[in-house]
Amino acid sequence: MHTPRRRETGRTRAAQFAARPVYIGDGTTGRGKKVTVVGPVRSSSDLISKAQAGDGEAFRELTEPHRRELQVHCYRMLGSFTDAEDALQDTMLAAWQGIGGFIEGRASLRTWLYRIATNRCLNALRSASRRPAREWDVPKVEPPVPTRLGEVVWLEPYPDALLEGALGGPPGPEARYEQTEAISLAFVTALQALPPRQLAVLILRDVLGFHASEVADMLEATVDSVNSALKRARARLPRGRPQAAGTQPPPAPGSPAEEAIVAAFVRAWESADLDALVALLTDDVFISMPPMPFEYEGRDVVARFCARLFGAGRRFDLVPARANGQPAFGAYLRGATGIRHGTGLYVLTLAGGRICAMTRFDNSVLPWFGLPRSLPCR
Repeated sequence: MHTPRRRETGRTRAAQFAARPVYIGDGTTGRGKKVTVVGPVRSSSDLISKAQAGDGEAFRELTEPHRRELQVHCYRMLGSFTDAEDALQDTMLAAWQGIGGFIEGRASLRTWLYRIATNRCLNALRSASRRPAREWDVPKVEPPVPTRLGEVVWLEPYPDALLEGALGGPPGPEARYEQTEAISLAFVTALQALPPRQLAVLILRDVLGFHASEVADMLEATVDSVNSALKRARARLPRGRPQAAGTQPPPAPGSPAEEAIVAAFVRAWESADLDALVALLTDDVFISMPPMPFEYEGRDVVARFCARLFGAGRRFDLVPARANGQPAFGAYLRGATGIRHGTGLYVLTLAGGRICAMTRFDNSVLPWFGLPRSLPCR
């Protein structure tokens, strides 16, 4: 997939509609705490009228409560954090340009925004070509023959820090998935194998819980065609999920059970203790490495892969993070000079008390998680 990327310089097209942060010094450093100034509460009708009259502040106040959930929606559809940011910008710009035609009472503002975001994502999916997979790029490591070459190679992780406030609202009555499950890497990966229209319908109906009539209006389709697309999507989705998704639920985030398995993984990985690492894995453990297509499934082949990695003398330090509601780590390769260079981000999928999947992303994603490109000498 290739869509326009973020602008690297200047203000984004939708920056004028973002909440305005200010910095309040804390008295100890030159930096301050970022807060968002919120003015007096105004009614929705009043804000809509003012926005339709060209009041950008009113438009910001109207749309700001929906920004994060819309970004997550775009991420589910596109499988890419950077593309989701672009789609959100396009959505806000289109909403600002079209606010004059919004009729309160015909649909809620939230539904109207979802309609715009969904169609922006569909346009991106239909007009884009897939990004090419990358060649193996780990120096001095000859990987074992992969179990298979994955088709979904454009997947990117989503920082948990941006999920705050995005998953808190209750889904609609038609929803079939828990909101945390619907942001997991396994689920988002499986979504990318669906045709665009089926993808949109399944997310709007089964994840967000919109009624079939609402989805039909969003997509300018009939209810029958929406129900047909949903049926086909549901039939295809289980085949797209990695078997490593497991049958046991993961431990609760931040629970002692999660902390225990995460700590054991860190000890094993940092010390290159292959036996300790393998003891943490399920029988059907699954490793993927987008944008490289190499995928390994099963404890034996994953053990061979890790043995090649450790056998090449590569030693790492791990810095904790969280992505897609799952434990994650920035991986830093120990260098001869003592400086540790970031090589990527590992995201763990847990099932019960074991690791059932690990996804490795390249080091370009580290800044999204507040992680540096390198660590100084210890």
